[in-house]
Amino acid sequence: MASDTSQATVQVSTSAVAQGDGAHDSHGPTGILRWVVTTNHKEIGSLYLLFSLAMLFVGGSMALVIRTELFQPGLQFIQPEFFNQMTTMHGLIMVFGAIMPAFVGLANWMIPMQIGAPDMALPRLNNFSFWLLPVAFGILLSTLFMEGGGPNFGWTFYAPLSTTYAPPSTSFFIMSIHLAGISSILGAINIIATIFNLRTPGMRLMDMSLFVWTWLITAFLLIAVMPVLAGVVTMMLMDINFGTSFFNAAGGGDPVLFQHLFWFFGHPEVYIMILPAFGIVSLIVPTFARKRLFGYASMVYATAAIALLSFLVWAHHMFTVGIPLVGELFFMYSTMLIAVPTGVKIFNWIATLFRGSISFEVPMLFALGFIVMFTIGGLSGVMLAIVPADFQYHDTYFVVAHFHYVLVPGALFAIMAAAYYWMPKWTGYYASETLGKWHFWLSVIGVNLTFFPMHFSGLAGMPRRIPDYALQFADFNMLSSIGGFLFGFSQLIFVWVLIKAIRGSGEKAHAHAWEGADGLEWTVPSPAPLHTFDTPPPFDPLTESPSRH
Repeated sequence: MASDTSQATVQVSTSAVAQGDGAHDSHGPTGILRWVVTTNHKEIGSLYLLFSLAMLFVGGSMALVIRTELFQPGLQFIQPEFFNQMTTMHGLIMVFGAIMPAFVGLANWMIPMQIGAPDMALPRLNNFSFWLLPVAFGILLSTLFMEGGGPNFGWTFYAPLSTTYAPPSTSFFIMSIHLAGISSILGAINIIATIFNLRTPGMRLMDMSLFVWTWLITAFLLIAVMPVLAGVVTMMLMDINFGTSFFNAAGGGDPVLFQHLFWFFGHPEVYIMILPAFGIVSLIVPTFARKRLFGYASMVYATAAIALLSFLVWAHHMFTVGIPLVGELFFMYSTMLIAVPTGVKIFNWIATLFRGSISFEVPMLFALGFIVMFTIGGLSGVMLAIVPADFQYHDTYFVVAHFHYVLVPGALFAIMAAAYYWMPKWTGYYASETLGKWHFWLSVIGVNLTFFPMHFSGLAGMPRRIPDYALQFADFNMLSSIGGFLFGFSQLIFVWVLIKAIRGSGEKAHAHAWEGADGLEWTVPSPAPLHTFDTPPPFDPLTESPSRH
């Protein structure tokens, strides 16, 4: 395998030298126009990642507005109407603007390199997919400045709150959701086409890295459920503007129909935001444990099982709406069943760590933080699956704690781990270990200080989405607000780390940046040339396939 790796390195390095400076530069337009019209997967991946970072800070600033208001009981700084707009916009921006585009950006950067492809299969479509997003979120943010304000009905936009009682800007919100959904569908089609058609000769599906596998399955999920979201917001648009009554009980409609449709999209969406994270952790843990991943095939099958089961559990969000007992039992058991393949993944990561030669560089710290805290979120999810218990937990801060443990130290920590892991390949320089560790530990303390007390305030009965609360919840909310500011401002360290690496400050990276790393991306120079594989790289399934070890 070492000889194959060095052979590929020499081949690509020679190609890069032959191209001269062009290996790292575009031959098309320069300046801003270069980034507007680019069809290069690395540049589009960078655009996605920078856009998601910007949205992380926009959505995060809204979270800090929320936590500032909740620091003490009583109405302190903002009116309840604006508080509702902040909770709605925070959720929408973080889900559709920060987490999802970050994973798409990582897919754009890394999937062609990991499968030996020269680029994505549909480069112009790739460019179009990205530029839909700034337009979509420009429209969404503009609603805050319209008459009546922005969306104020929660990120799940339940009817009739979002139809009968909605502000006039709701139609603009629906337009932005449509554009973001189109972007996701086109991106997913591109990823599937790339993986199926552009793998280097000799690489079978079971030879691919777990990150590629998780994204392949995620792409099918996106294609399956984004049209459902498009359908439900179109029905909202009809109810608001054209006199239909899909969700209006007075006209013969049913508000619960909205919940069924939304959560049929919404629960697979949860796995769209976490499956690529599983793939990232499945690369980082073996690298820094200096071992092959334990149970590669079972990880692939577990990912597919999670994706399939995600279509069968949507009504566990709806136990309190009055669905029949047999329905409650079905969704309770199917929700518990989905914990099994997730448990397989956690077991395999721990088995990979067992007796490994572990080192604790920053990517590994974020991956280990992911495993520990995502497991906490998963366990509270099993608690929420129990119907009689869910009647107590529903719409309390316990639910807020649960899904933030899944999405912040889950999805977001995995994105951070990926950024530190692949930064040498992106920039040619290692991220600062010292600053990275400060970033990690402040983030861990901030996350747990923010969200762990929410379990207790929720169990004590504090409803979510309220700007004021009873005195008995004051201490928990004060802790959560302090933790929120600590976590939010600690992300500025990450921005500084990123700037330093892009500027070329720090230790220069080798092509094979991490000692235990494996995969075709480590056979190209650091930073990766603009055009990586002009000819398909050599790949030997017997020595380089993760399924053969």
